Amino acid sequence: MTPVTSRRRFLQTSAAGVVAGFPFIRAADAPVLGQGEFKYRVVPGWGALDDKTPVKNCHGIVRDREGHLILLTDHTANNVIIYDKAGKMLSKWGTQFPGAHGLSIVKESEREVLFITCLQTHRVVKTTLDGEVLQEWRWPESTGKYAKEADYKPSWTLHLADGSFFVLDGYGKDFITRYDASGKLVSIFGGQEGGITHWGPHGGMSDEDVPGSSNLLIAMSDQQYLLRLSYDGKKLAQIDLPGGNPRQIRKHETNYFVAHLADNWPKDRNSRGFISVLDVNLQVISNVAGTAPSYDDGAKLKPMKHQEDVFMHPHDLIVDNEHSLYVAQFASGNTVPIKLERV
Repeated sequence: MTPVTSRRRFLQTSAAGVVAGFPFIRAADAPVLGQGEFKYRVVPGWGALDDKTPVKNCHGIVRDREGHLILLTDHTANNVIIYDKAGKMLSKWGTQFPGAHGLSIVKESEREVLFITCLQTHRVVKTTLDGEVLQEWRWPESTGKYAKEADYKPSWTLHLADGSFFVLDGYGKDFITRYDASGKLVSIFGGQEGGITHWGPHGGMSDEDVPGSSNLLIAMSDQQYLLRLSYDGKKLAQIDLPGGNPRQIRKHETNYFVAHLADNWPKDRNSRGFISVLDVNLQVISNVAGTAPSYDDGAKLKPMKHQEDVFMHPHDLIVDNEHSLYVAQFASGNTVPIKLERV
């Protein structure tokens, strides 16, 4: 067995959460992934669950102010699973989201709330951390952009500090709707008529601390780029990520972390993904479990691809205060999130 084959076999087994056969492996023995200042090792066995807590697809993951990790799955035995930092399950709830997809956590005065998007029930739901439904939004019928409810398949919500938010219809008509802090519909833009390519606006964030400008930064999935938009839908910039498939963007300190579903998706659904780390200028500076980023003389990023078989299909991630990564995966054999410690 070659060193590369051995390394890949270990990572594939431990990253999938099947570590019973490797109780002797320590995190310090795992291969180093990534380049430059952003290198990581997998923590074997983090978040392993019993057979009474199925996950199916792990779609979204967020962190609350207590440091707990909140995982969104589309298994209606338990749509939401809450972990402590060590990977122990604290609680679980939810049976009403068969198409659970996007998860956002928002601070509201003294409390934190969750926003969940559901593709199959065509709605956005606001809940408490323990599952009490506070408010919900169904298809924006009044806009006249949709012939029927089934056309609306919201993928994620993006939130501003003032309490207003945007909903990305990433699996439906590609429109972006804006709501005020009370939940009232304010505007709608985008869609193919507005220049938003289909199978594009999947996830993203509001980038309110960009010098001189506040805007949306959107992960355009199958289109292999990030898109900056003003709050009224004007295109500000496009950041190409060839070879990637950006599903979600999370910012930690001054860096952006992008979960790429796979390096040849959707053409090859067995292709694997990786995580990109971008600097403040949105230049890729590390690919975790991927090839080292390289730019040509014109500062054009050369195509990236996965390298180590750690991930299957990264869909979301979160970064904690110790700079560890937690990666939730779609279509990955019912695997729980993968934790990686920074080295």
